[in-house]
Order: sequence, then C-alpha cells, then structure tokens
Amino acid sequence: MSKFLHFPNLNALRAIAALLVLIHHTEQIKNSFNLDSFWNVPFFNVIGKLGVVLFFVLSGFLITYLLLNEEKNTNKINVKRFYFRRVLKIWPLYYFIIFLSYFVFPYISVLSIDNIQNEVISVKTFLLYIFMLPNLVLSNFGVVPYASQAWSIGTEEQFYLIWPLLFILFRKNKMLLMLSVIIGYIGVKYYLTINPKNLFGINLLDFWNTFNIDCMAIGGLTAILSFKKSKVLNCINNNYVFYLSTLIVIILMIFGVNFGFFHYEIYAILFAIIILNLATNKALEVILENKMFNYLGGISYGIYMYQSIAIVIAIKLSIYFNLELLIYPVSLSLTLLFSHLSFNYLEKPFLKLKNKFS
Repeated sequence: MSKFLHFPNLNALRAIAALLVLIHHTEQIKNSFNLDSFWNVPFFNVIGKLGVVLFFVLSGFLITYLLLNEEKNTNKINVKRFYFRRVLKIWPLYYFIIFLSYFVFPYISVLSIDNIQNEVISVKTFLLYIFMLPNLVLSNFGVVPYASQAWSIGTEEQFYLIWPLLFILFRKNKMLLMLSVIIGYIGVKYYLTINPKNLFGINLLDFWNTFNIDCMAIGGLTAILSFKKSKVLNCINNNYVFYLSTLIVIILMIFGVNFGFFHYEIYAILFAIIILNLATNKALEVILENKMFNYLGGISYGIYMYQSIAIVIAIKLSIYFNLELLIYPVSLSLTLLFSHLSFNYLEKPFLKLKNKFS
C-alpha cells in the first residue's frame, strides 16, 4: 500500500487539521471565560469545523483507497476485519475521554468552565455517547465539557459502519456510489432546510449538519480517480493546481469566507484536490515530510481529543498568574504531552493488535 501513496504528507495534513481545531477551541474557550479573544474574527470561527472537514475528506480518501486495494488484491472486502481495525484504533481513546468527562472532570472544580453548565451530563446523553452518537448530543442537547469535540468521532464511526457495506452493494460501480452519497446528502439537507423536521424531539437538520458523509464521499471520489488512474487526473494532479488550490484555501480561511448552503462541500472539494496531489503527485512526494509533522500526525487523534483539557488548564494558570501570554504555549505543550503519553500507553497496545487484522 505504501508504494502508492505518500503517507508522510497525509500525516502532516492530520497534524495541520488538529492544530487548526486547537486554535479554534482556544479562542472559543477564552471567550467563554470572558477573556480577550479573537472569537469574533471570522477566521477563528471557520477554521475549527474546516479542520474537521479536512479530517473527513482525508478519511474518505484513505478508507476508500484501502478498500479498493483490498478488493483488488483479495477480490472481496473483509467487513469483520475492517470493523475490528476501526474499533481498535478509535474506541480506546474515545471511551477513555467519555469516562473522564462524565465521571471524573465534573467533580474537579478547577476544571469547571465559565458559562458552561453540566446539566447536559445525564443518562440519556451518556448512552448516546456510548452508542457512538456524540454528534446527536452536541447538535440537540448541548455541550458536554471535554467530550463535545468527540462529535466528529461519532460522524466518522457512522461513516465506517456503512462504508464497507455500501462498497459491497455498489461492487460494480463505485463512482455511482460516491455521486449518490454526495447528491443524496445534499438533497436531504435541502429538504430539511425548507421543511424542518423533528423526530422524538430531535431536530433532524441540526443532526444532519453534523453527519458530513458527503465530504467523505468527495474524498472517496478522488481516491477512485487516483486508484483507476483516471484521465481526469491530468487536469487536477499537477503542481500548478496544487499550489493554486492551497493558496485559495488559505485566502478563503484568512478572510473567513462562508459559502452558505454549499459551504463545506466547496471547501471539501478544494481539500480533496490538495490531498490527491499530496498523496500521489511524485513532484510533491516529500513536500511535507519531516520528523515534526510525522510525530504530530501520529498523535493527531490525541491532539484533537485532549486539547480542551489542556486549554482550560492553561487558561486557569494564566488567570492565576495574570499572564494571558501563557495560554498558547502552555495549552500546546500540555496537549502534546497528554497526546504523547496517551499514544504510547493507551493507544499503541491496541494499534499493535490492529495490525493482526490488516
């Protein structure tokens, strides 16, 4: 597999996405504590969800490519092994954070967050987290301190649940699958936008807006183009398109440009072009390859999951010492420390088991 894709570049993208979310959450939590922040600056508002969308597109690209490769080499997709691999990679840290958020952190007064109450912590929301529906909690019940960032993990797990099954169902035409998912998702979103629906007290539109499977399908679409060496690649897989797309994304994010109804889809397409080039363009093979990015990419899951804890501790210290300059260096340092320890002592043992199902 490694001979087809430039994995160091993709590791770097994971790191960049996680750091974008960290900046977003830092300004958001600073605002919650009524500290001076840039929360009202559009750039800081958009980069959080866009960092997550980058994760989604990257997941769609990688998972689709892996499934295509497995199907080519074995003439089938082993769904059981696929699920085991995802479980061993995602569940240990996910459930560890949920346990801490419900049964430990609420009882540590120093970790309380201003303007955020704990009434969302209930048996109902806990069960939704247990059954991998954290995006439903955030979209309809509110914020669970230190666990709400896991909403995107729920979205990814829901994607992992159905993706190999859809692959089998659309065995003859994967391109049709990707287009059907993208068009179907947008169609449902449009219908719910003009005809708001509630089911059992659940706002379906709010939930649907966290179930960004179309962004993953956009990543999957580029994976198919790459895997099949489509002629379309001649138009998008070159240095000029890569640098132009990257520049456009940077400019759009700096100015906090929002595209309305198609906001995330447009960014997802730009991300997919960037990912495709970084993964398969030989001229860009080592553009992001360095030890720092490799390290950060390897612990990016932890960076995403632990950052809120680190940010709150950093803010509490900055208030105590009356030195707001502490916030970013302390929150980043603690995030990396927690993520490093978690990767080596919590996640790595399960990742070693994961290799048995490769």
